[in-house]
Amino acid sequence: MKVFVVAIFAVLFLSACSGSDAPLFVATEGAKRYDLRGTVIAVSKEKNVATIDHQEIPGFMKAMRMDLPIGEPWVWSELVPGAEITATLVHDPANDKESYWLENIAVASPSDPAKLEGIKAAEVAALGKQIPEFTLTNQDGRSITRKDFDGKPWAVTFIYAQCPLPEYCIKMSTNFSDAANQISSNANLKGKYRLLSISFDPARDNPEALRKYGLGYLGKNAPPDFSTWQLAVGKDDAVKPIAGFFGLRYEVDGNDKTQFVHSLRTAVMKADGTVTKVFAGSDWTAGDLLVELEKAAK
Repeated sequence: MKVFVVAIFAVLFLSACSGSDAPLFVATEGAKRYDLRGTVIAVSKEKNVATIDHQEIPGFMKAMRMDLPIGEPWVWSELVPGAEITATLVHDPANDKESYWLENIAVASPSDPAKLEGIKAAEVAALGKQIPEFTLTNQDGRSITRKDFDGKPWAVTFIYAQCPLPEYCIKMSTNFSDAANQISSNANLKGKYRLLSISFDPARDNPEALRKYGLGYLGKNAPPDFSTWQLAVGKDDAVKPIAGFFGLRYEVDGNDKTQFVHSLRTAVMKADGTVTKVFAGSDWTAGDLLVELEKAAK
């Protein structure tokens, strides 16, 4: 009888551990943990991601907005836009699933619609304004300015080539290259729009590296044509004003100097450089970008 009871207990224990409330990520030995406090901006249960506007994490990163995977599936009933949360931010570059995620999540205060509206207002502060002037160097080593994009609707995003996160720069570049290929292959769209990816890693993203990076995303069957999609880089004092205009923040990772901690911004402009749309995350597609470019054309 004793053996039977122990067996039943073991089955129930394993079932509980493999249930829907079990943690999704297991940290490696070298993982670091930081206390995080912030406001939930958006949630995507399907993608297991929440957009968090978090306060400064002393000794690790400045205050910024990030799309963060959620390590505890039980929390979705409480994790709603506008909620104030405390959590543990796990930074685990050696993990084969995610480099960052949240665990030990607690809702510190319920959703505050008024505060959420204020956050949204700050997010779209660039709308209706002209993107600042800039001078950068593109993938061909040529100097480009905002005037090179005048006359056609265009979009800009921010990346660095060594970014390892699939929902960050990898997705931004995939979306831009997919959109560029669709524009170039469509007789009605070819030459109508322009795209620009700006790198904030001048130490490694020189023109040659950016050209190789862009060709890799365009695909082996695509012609080496950067007339639609350009990639450019500049020194920090050239990139910071453009990034800051859209509310994008970036800084060198305190634990891995080869990486950056950064938020995401992608914007669409009319032919005169006036901003018509800002995507403040990764929850958009190449198709969404083309729709917004078409709106900007009108």
